[in-house]
Amino acid sequence: MLITVSVMLATIMQALDTTIANVALPHMQGTLSATQDQISWVLTSYIVAAGIMTPATGFLSQRFGRKRLFVWSVIGFTLASLLCGAAFTLNQIVLYRLLQGVFGAALVPLSQAILLDTFPREQHGKAMAMWGVGVMIGPILGPTLGGLLTEYYNWRWVFLINLPVGALALLGCMAYLPKLPRK
Repeated sequence: MLITVSVMLATIMQALDTTIANVALPHMQGTLSATQDQISWVLTSYIVAAGIMTPATGFLSQRFGRKRLFVWSVIGFTLASLLCGAAFTLNQIVLYRLLQGVFGAALVPLSQAILLDTFPREQHGKAMAMWGVGVMIGPILGPTLGGLLTEYYNWRWVFLINLPVGALALLGCMAYLPKLPRK
């Protein structure tokens, strides 16, 4: 159960980030003195990086091991979120979102693979159902949470909110994920 929670936290964090920044774009645009075309690179850089790195996940997990790659992806994604929240120029935030996409690309496919490796075959349906909840919660909560954080705090919080979630996911993964064999 704790494995599922740890893996699901990372999945929610990544899925949330695909939609949470959308509502903060106008606020970022003003702060970073960017045009509408320029600020759209905040979203585009993330999507492109994730799209490029997702196919490499299988190769990298076989090379370095699923647990190791998953843990480093959580660390990288969380640190990139911190950098996004601290960015002061458009170039910085686009670069940091690119890093978020690179590290976030492996989180969803690896979380599913790890759960299938960890749970016995007769519990795969239950594990995937719980995992599916995490995958669905992120994009649903993203715009609402992003709007609330932007309205009542600052656009930077749409990225900084990943820090406690990433830390909990990392601690859970380190403590509860078994070392999975690499090929």
